[in-house]
Amino acid sequence: MRTHYCGELNRQHLDQQISVCGWVNRRRDHGGVIFVDLRDKKGMLQIVFDPDDAEMFARAETLRNEFVLQVNGKLRTRPEGTENSDMATGEVELLAQSLEILNASETPPFQLDEEEVHDDNRLTYRYIDLRRPQMQYRLQLRARVTHFLRSWLEQNEFLDIETPMLTKATPEGARDYLVPSRTHAGTFFALPQSPQLFKQLLMMSGMDRYYQIVRCFRDEDLRADRQPEFTQLDIETSFMDETAIMAMMESMVRSLFAELIGADVDAVFPQISYADAIERYGSDKPDLRISMELTTISDLLEDVEFKVFSGPAKDPEGRVAALCVPGGNSLTRKEIDGYTDFVGRYGARGLAYIKCNDVEQGRDGLQSPILKFLPDEAIDAILQRTAAQSGDLIFFGADKANVVNESLGALRIKVAQDRDMVAAGWRFLWVVDFPMFEHDARENRWNALHHPFTAPATENSAELEADPGGTLSRAYDMVLNGTELGGGSIRIHRLQMQQSVFRILGIDDEEAQEKFGFLLTALKYGCPPHGGIAFGLDRLVMLMAGANSIRDVMAFPKTQTASCLLTQAPAAVSERQLKELSIRLRKPQIDT
Repeated sequence: MRTHYCGELNRQHLDQQISVCGWVNRRRDHGGVIFVDLRDKKGMLQIVFDPDDAEMFARAETLRNEFVLQVNGKLRTRPEGTENSDMATGEVELLAQSLEILNASETPPFQLDEEEVHDDNRLTYRYIDLRRPQMQYRLQLRARVTHFLRSWLEQNEFLDIETPMLTKATPEGARDYLVPSRTHAGTFFALPQSPQLFKQLLMMSGMDRYYQIVRCFRDEDLRADRQPEFTQLDIETSFMDETAIMAMMESMVRSLFAELIGADVDAVFPQISYADAIERYGSDKPDLRISMELTTISDLLEDVEFKVFSGPAKDPEGRVAALCVPGGNSLTRKEIDGYTDFVGRYGARGLAYIKCNDVEQGRDGLQSPILKFLPDEAIDAILQRTAAQSGDLIFFGADKANVVNESLGALRIKVAQDRDMVAAGWRFLWVVDFPMFEHDARENRWNALHHPFTAPATENSAELEADPGGTLSRAYDMVLNGTELGGGSIRIHRLQMQQSVFRILGIDDEEAQEKFGFLLTALKYGCPPHGGIAFGLDRLVMLMAGANSIRDVMAFPKTQTASCLLTQAPAAVSERQLKELSIRLRKPQIDT
């Protein structure tokens, strides 16, 4: 139906007979001549309809936005002075000789050039939203990313192997999506949260290097970088330690960014320990584009009379930390109150501050409601440790360590964004030396920080069981500009160690056999040392495309309540279907 795409025509095609197809982006009537900007996936082309052909001109007058056309004609240069440098085809135009309206369109619910369109409208009419050039670019970029990654991995001897979508429920940190079995009444499959156990079994099968671009499913609370169904680049290797795996993944990502978006990425990604990341940034995925860091000052405030500070300072589980904002002295009281409300979302009960008018004068050069509660030696020590300068502002967090870390860590990013303190560029890093377990004080139990198949830093299972809280894991996360791109680890490859980890997690032998019997059996038959990583493909493309949400790089995403406005899913099913699955719905309880 066409000889060329609209967006690829230029002076090289002058005087040729051209046939193009696409959507009407805009129609303009200028002094008896009709101009149409016709759009397809390669761009736009100006079509000219001359009134000399009365029949065709009459049909051209009926054209509206989003009509689908086929136009034949001769390509010519635009008249001098009418060129459009903003269009790739801005030097040429197609003089129409025939027009076929392939399909008319009702007035669309929004115009493609509208900047502010409500998300509900975008998702309900997603097929229209995807016509936007920006969305076309994002999905094209996504396709190029997956093509590049497949090619790179296969050149490095990785095998693309599919793993099951219908599997057994295993604890991986989120709720499972369950699928009832018709042939085994009363039992359920689970949609995989990841292919974790299957890729380990592939290593035990001698596959050596595996990868898969795979759909994963997690029933969890949603946010900008989460969806109930998402895509991972899943990777696993045998006989490689974490140093080798991390170096290989750096090479892959560096090549990807250089080739697809021309980005210059560091030759070697810096590494930071989990403990250091939390201490300095309040987060295990720090954004290194922001120079501000958190500073612990608990030891300086243990003996002050101000209990808001001294209480957490003396508490073994507490922390008092400072965040020095360069030039923050200009913040108004209204802005500070706004930041106080902001940290309240993370559990902080307040936000103390000191404005540094002139640090050379000590107390007399400072401004704050809390100064009267602090002795001179504490003030001087705080100024010295935070390296505060005249014109800066110091925020304080004092509470349980996790509250301080989360609230000040989020405040660091918020302030930097508000005050244009986020540097340009791509800042990759590895976060390493994660704790093997974290303790749940409410239930008095240990939880795996990553997953229960991550190898500990020790080879001695008795040593691990004796000190689970003090043992590090062999896990590693790749972080880019404050977003976790991928997480991985060396896996447990010995049966005794896996059983020890299960015992620490409160999984007794019977439960372990019930849930993971196939894995425990496989570990008995010559399991090689192995490890891997999984990258969030949606997040990766989101960052490369400069989008704000993974929904903007997915063709048909869900809402924040995990529903599809386009298809109206989830939806009720018939009684017959439920009966076939041996399912009976419970009627909702009505309060009386």
